[in-house]
Amino acid sequence: MSLIHVVFGQPSVPVLAEAIGMDEKMQGEILYFEDDLSVGPLFILDTKEGQASRRLWWQQLSGTQPQPVPEIQGLEAAEPEAEPPGDADRVNTLKAQLKEDPALEVWLWAGQNARDVCGYYWLASLLYDYAGRIHIIYLNNLPFLNEKGAVFYPTQLHQILPKEFLKAKKLARPVSLAEFELDGEEWFRLMNENAGIRMLEGGKKIKGEPTLFYDKELLAQSGKEFVKAWRVVQQVTGKLKYPVMDQFMGWRLKELIREGKLESKGELKTIRDFEVKLPGENAENPATV
Repeated sequence: MSLIHVVFGQPSVPVLAEAIGMDEKMQGEILYFEDDLSVGPLFILDTKEGQASRRLWWQQLSGTQPQPVPEIQGLEAAEPEAEPPGDADRVNTLKAQLKEDPALEVWLWAGQNARDVCGYYWLASLLYDYAGRIHIIYLNNLPFLNEKGAVFYPTQLHQILPKEFLKAKKLARPVSLAEFELDGEEWFRLMNENAGIRMLEGGKKIKGEPTLFYDKELLAQSGKEFVKAWRVVQQVTGKLKYPVMDQFMGWRLKELIREGKLESKGELKTIRDFEVKLPGENAENPATV
């Protein structure tokens, strides 16, 4: 039997790789998916149009959205540059591997967070044809030992010590046909709902919220004096049970600046490049513009 381990996000790769090195029965390739499907547009993501829309949103988040090129009469439009291999390419490669090797199994590792759960729903909608060979290891509300030997409840895979993964592997079980159907339907619900943020409420239950869900908290952590944007983000995310990307929060700060609800100083690049404060006369009422 050959094996592929799947995780969502690169930070989980090193610790899982170290764990695999401790147990020959876990030997196999590690495949990680980059996109965080717990935030941003999902509408018709199963089409090229939906995938293009999501790429544009990510470019907006990172500040790298391309400028439109003016059309010149009589000249053909240039071919767009090839996209680097993304998650759609990775899942197509995975499906090709499963088709080519009937003995290949896939272990999906998921921590108790919205990113991993949304990633699982996405794959469940795509891998139905390989039922029986797709296993899930969902570390939902399970205790682990940290470096000091104390019990804790991780929400992220990369928080777990490599040797603790050896215990977690015992939880691997095949995703049933019923789960493929129900969880695949859940993914289509999430796509059609197209919420700005998807939050884990416990178990595998995902609740959608509007894009501006955290704006009120970001404003509440901003004051009359300029403060580093990363500190504002840290004050908000530090209170959350489940993490939200700093990049997403930084984008929301930039949107609040654009709307006039915050003032800024510095270059609006990463959250370490600029500072924010409430507008002068409206400092006592941050919702006012």
